[in-house]
Amino acid sequence: MSYLIDRRLNGKNKSTVNRQRFLRRYKKHIKQAVADAINKRSITDIDSGENITIPDRDVKEPIFSHGTGGDRSTIHPGNKEFVPGDQLPRNGSDSQSGRQASDSGEGLDDFIFQISHSEFLDFMFEDLELPNLIKRDLMGSKSFVYRRAGYTTTGTPNQINIVRTLKTANARRIALGGGSRKKLEKLKAELLELHGQLSPDTEKISVLEEKIAAIAKKLKRIPFIDSFDIKYNLSIKQPLPSSKAVMFCIMDVSGSMDQATKELAKRFFILLYLFLQRNYDHTDVVFIRHHTSAKEVDEEEFFYSRETGGTIVSSALKLMKTIMEQRYPVAEWNIYGAQASDGDNWNDDSSTCTTLLQHNILPQLQYFSYIEITNQDPQNLWHQYQLLAQQFPDVFAIQKIADASDIYPVFRQLFARRQS
Repeated sequence: MSYLIDRRLNGKNKSTVNRQRFLRRYKKHIKQAVADAINKRSITDIDSGENITIPDRDVKEPIFSHGTGGDRSTIHPGNKEFVPGDQLPRNGSDSQSGRQASDSGEGLDDFIFQISHSEFLDFMFEDLELPNLIKRDLMGSKSFVYRRAGYTTTGTPNQINIVRTLKTANARRIALGGGSRKKLEKLKAELLELHGQLSPDTEKISVLEEKIAAIAKKLKRIPFIDSFDIKYNLSIKQPLPSSKAVMFCIMDVSGSMDQATKELAKRFFILLYLFLQRNYDHTDVVFIRHHTSAKEVDEEEFFYSRETGGTIVSSALKLMKTIMEQRYPVAEWNIYGAQASDGDNWNDDSSTCTTLLQHNILPQLQYFSYIEITNQDPQNLWHQYQLLAQQFPDVFAIQKIADASDIYPVFRQLFARRQS
């Protein structure tokens, strides 16, 4: 039996094929380690690589061996150390060098390896997508590709198609000199016949030679390549089909949102931001912060500004509606929204939020997710949004987050890939 082993190297003497096979084999362990890392990390290093630990017992390769069949007689040596009832140390304890025994008597070393930044993101965002993503309009696409579209007689020297040019020149020479070549062959045959006679007619031979020379001279005047023969590759610029999506990130920064709560919201949005930047090249992100008033900010101010105040959630939804109308026509854009809050809001304002979402925002959106960050009982905004979730089950989703360990599972629930 022949075995083919791919030993192509991918920098630092690492085999790409072997590494990919290893990652597939221990996918379950790696995904669990990635989820644990996300829950423990700070915002600044959320997307770096990770050390993955796999128990030694899961790394062993399966082997085939001959069993102990048949009749066997074995004489065992004497025993001076143990008596009936003693417990023998299992293999892998501290009696073996290189192993460390635990308090339970097990001494299995763990296998640790490093996954890269890109591999970490691959496992973190596996099976996730923007729900209901569709292609609305190709107008305004910034991505183009040049495609071959035949040949042309004008162009730049670097676009000359040599093969096509030589074929055209050869066809022209055949077309222009075809009749003359046939006549030349005929005259040469007559001249050969005259030379074969016993008493050739020298005058007739002289006339034939003059005619042959004239035709040959005429054929030589046909140029090998004419300017008309030169052909250039023709390329046309075509837009690449692409769908445009925009994600509105709305965060409550009111006084009821303490620093720990804001930190959880920041983690959720940074996870969302990394996900969008990785999966969609043509996705805009709009950051909106709100307390009693709302304003659109950049990424730095959205995550790190210390501005605070009261709570009027509808101010952010009104600003979102205005931005949608001014910059993101529904006919051209797939619009998504994500909102993070502790649920605290003026009682009269919660009904206003419901009306805005129900009549002006959700009918225009592909998906809207709301996370409430609190350890307390749900407040009025949550109850209002529950009604919307029942009315728009495919468009509107709500989830609660109590601590950092809930962020990644909730994120996967909100953006899990839908079955088509």
